[in-house]
Amino acid sequence: MSTAAEPSPGELLAARREQLLREAGVAESRLSDIRSTRAGGSDDDEHDPEGETLSAQWSQAEGLRAGLVDELAQLDRALDRVADGTYGSCVRCGRPIGAERLVARPTAELCIDCARIVEARR
Repeated sequence: MSTAAEPSPGELLAARREQLLREAGVAESRLSDIRSTRAGGSDDDEHDPEGETLSAQWSQAEGLRAGLVDELAQLDRALDRVADGTYGSCVRCGRPIGAERLVARPTAELCIDCARIVEARR
């Protein structure tokens, strides 16, 4: 019995990128809706004891959008490394990044040792 080939790292990264682009579209739509509601000026939700304020909704939606933009940038850098043949190698020391680390963090740029060094300096 033959099994289907597992997707390559590039295919997995590209699929995740497409998913993030869809999520970013939803986040942008939500921000647009909030902008429209705020621009209306008739909703004085800051004094409404019921539910979440527009400011809180905006903050949450903007935080989500910013996180998606950051993750997309990480994915794009990983896809660049796939394209140039350096995916899976630490950008700091050049040693291989462990397979388990890449499974857990497909966009990892650093091996675990370098990641610990960088984190300790923060």
